Amino acid sequence: MADSFWLEEPAEPLRARVSEGGVDVAVVGGGVTGLACALTLSEGGKRVRVYEARTIASGASGRSGGFALRGGAMPYHRARAMLGAEQAAALWRLTERTLDRMEKLAGDALRRVGSLRLAVDAAERADLEAEHEALRDDGFAVEWVDKPAGRLADRYPGALLHPRDGALQPARWIRRLAAAAADAGAAICEHERVDSLDELEAEKVVVATDGYPSGLGALDEVVRPMRGQVMATEPLGERLYERPHYARRGLDYWQQLPDGRLVVGGRRDVDLAGESTSVEGTTPEIQTALEALIGELVGAQPAITHRWSGIFGLSPDDLPLVGPVPGQDGLWVARGYSGHGNVLGLACGELVAKAILGRREPELDLFDPARLA
Repeated sequence: MADSFWLEEPAEPLRARVSEGGVDVAVVGGGVTGLACALTLSEGGKRVRVYEARTIASGASGRSGGFALRGGAMPYHRARAMLGAEQAAALWRLTERTLDRMEKLAGDALRRVGSLRLAVDAAERADLEAEHEALRDDGFAVEWVDKPAGRLADRYPGALLHPRDGALQPARWIRRLAAAAADAGAAICEHERVDSLDELEAEKVVVATDGYPSGLGALDEVVRPMRGQVMATEPLGERLYERPHYARRGLDYWQQLPDGRLVVGGRRDVDLAGESTSVEGTTPEIQTALEALIGELVGAQPAITHRWSGIFGLSPDDLPLVGPVPGQDGLWVARGYSGHGNVLGLACGELVAKAILGRREPELDLFDPARLA
């Protein structure tokens, strides 16, 4: 299986840190959530060990389309209806603060170029108009685009521009986050698969595996794994897209990189049953659909240089499960971001760490696993 394009970038080895015996907190998963949690805990004086079954950034955090978006899986106006205006605004503000924090930690791995959410038909346009009104009414920066420019003009009848969203080189970002956690004192153990949480020598355990199997029993049944397939083209001869784009309620997404490549993902609705899996891999059905999308976006068929996939976790109510696991003393979870893990993963890893350190933030109430356990 071809690996993620992002992972080909050379990386400095992590600073080795010897860690023997028990620790205060064991973190399962070396992606954005686990590393954010480890960094905050280590800065707070806790002895932390991170277990990663493969290598840093090799899981979902290094296999995404590279989007850094505020908010969550549900549009803002629906979040207001479901959560109430105050809670919805608190969630959006949390992710905006997290994007600012990510910018400081990620350096040139994050470009704050904004994102464009496109309507594919009249129904989706009406949905975007409702979200635009709700965001504007609550004081959030957002711009309405009545007719997207360039090759998109005749395909999408309206769009929302989120001006402070960003484009990520996700592997570079995750490796920098890992280096910061290691420098703060965390022991990061690559190629260390955790087969049983009972074997971990720690006062507290944080499971941060998003859609990958976690060993949490009933909570594994609540968070459903979903595979996202992605591909990258050769560098194009012209600049077509200045920021990340997503359409069809997130089922299509793409961005053009600084070197001219187009990274395109989605189309999982071609075979939803087949993509409901925790097995990485690519399939002819989805790959053919993605190639067709590239042809529409470019007006030609550039060479495909990379094909890969990653697994993310879908929550039944579009909110992640973050907090102590009901009925299991000392066990915490942070997973189920429903495709929005790049920013929410950072936010939720830090929320769990702060709670363990005795600084529980009110936003954690939004994600309490007890609501679904």
